[in-house]
Amino acid sequence: MKLCWLDVRATKGAKKAIVEEAVHQRVDGIVSANPADFKGLPPTVKKVLLPQGKELPSELGAADVVILGPELIGRKAELAKTHPAVEFGRFVEIIDAPTLEDACEAARTERWSLLLFRDPTKIPLEIVIAAAAEATGSIITVAADVEEAEIIFGVLEHGSDGVMMAPAAVGDATALKAAAEAQPGELALVELEITETSHIGMGERACVDTCSHFREDEGILVGSHSKGMILCVSETHPLPYMPTRPFRVNAGAIHSYTVAGEGGRTNYLSELKTGSKLLAVDVKGQTRVVTVGRVKIESRPLISIDAVAPNGQKVNLVLQDDWHVRVLGPGGAVLNSTELKPGDKVLGYLPTADRHVGYPINEFCLEK
Repeated sequence: MKLCWLDVRATKGAKKAIVEEAVHQRVDGIVSANPADFKGLPPTVKKVLLPQGKELPSELGAADVVILGPELIGRKAELAKTHPAVEFGRFVEIIDAPTLEDACEAARTERWSLLLFRDPTKIPLEIVIAAAAEATGSIITVAADVEEAEIIFGVLEHGSDGVMMAPAAVGDATALKAAAEAQPGELALVELEITETSHIGMGERACVDTCSHFREDEGILVGSHSKGMILCVSETHPLPYMPTRPFRVNAGAIHSYTVAGEGGRTNYLSELKTGSKLLAVDVKGQTRVVTVGRVKIESRPLISIDAVAPNGQKVNLVLQDDWHVRVLGPGGAVLNSTELKPGDKVLGYLPTADRHVGYPINEFCLEK
């Protein structure tokens, strides 16, 4: 889970309401230059003292973390000895090559590294993340707003460990927490047993071309019903009559559901367009968000694939009726859809909630 720190140092009239919202949303840290702002905060919220250019208060109050700037970092050993219960970190403002190296060093060695990048490009952050790949500390990056926070969370796929953002109004803490929680995680895939396949005639299918290079054990989840999907592999694997298309998934008939990239929502394949988000999933259930670059919808012969889960739940997928359209099986086995037969095993996913306009909802819904 990505960390969310809310910087209330410059917050004025609405500070009380903003802090109450932050606590309610379980924001990870409240950042202030005044220890008095930590009074009354629950132990679930980390109290982060950031003087930044000001004198360090003689009393640190309830502070859990103190972030030291260039003017105070030389006193770290002394302060750590005086305040053994407090964690100390380093603030670095990156404006050139020397300060970028300072940021890399902080990320490699400090428990907490708070980084402010003045250049709008995210390349310096990429360099810091790469430099600290084996480090055990946490990198917190300053974001101007929620939109920038979303980008920071995804840099180099791993992203910064957390974001510090100054709220402009009530609601910003909620939006920041939602952006952090939208990062992909892991899905519990199950083995499905094929029960029947049948050729069902012509229809429209969608090829989903993404802006990402799929791995050989990776694809997207697709199904005719919202509570059961099968893992369709990308065209990363060689084909006898055409070059590979490692960005593409021949995903199925246009009525099919697929898992969108945020909030557990689903989309119909027919709804996807340039800029849509999808969840790429590998055979271990690890996920990442990918962006759709293009969707090709064309009339093709179709094949219906029926399967059953260990709990008895039935799953259906309609694909293009062609040998080169494939799904993934246990252990990353690549299975040609037209050669599937009863008893074969494929990988799938069983969402637990019904759907209304793509969102999970607890209501009666019969799909057949």
